Amino acid sequence: MLNVDMRNVMGKHTSRYSLVTAVAKRARELVDEAESDRRGLGGKPVTLAINDLLDGRFAIIEPDELGN
Repeated sequence: MLNVDMRNVMGKHTSRYSLVTAVAKRARELVDEAESDRRGLGGKPVTLAINDLLDGRFAIIEPDELGN
């Protein structure tokens, strides 16, 4: 089980909804890429997506309406 400190994952992001949505979309991308390449993922998709976020491989862009 992945135990990550939410403060590290949230960073400058104010919306947990944005975080969950972005990680889910990235996880789906990873699964789709693995299926199209006919290879294994090497881990759980959500864990890999969270690691991608923490490593800076993708960023979450939130709308201005959320207020910073």
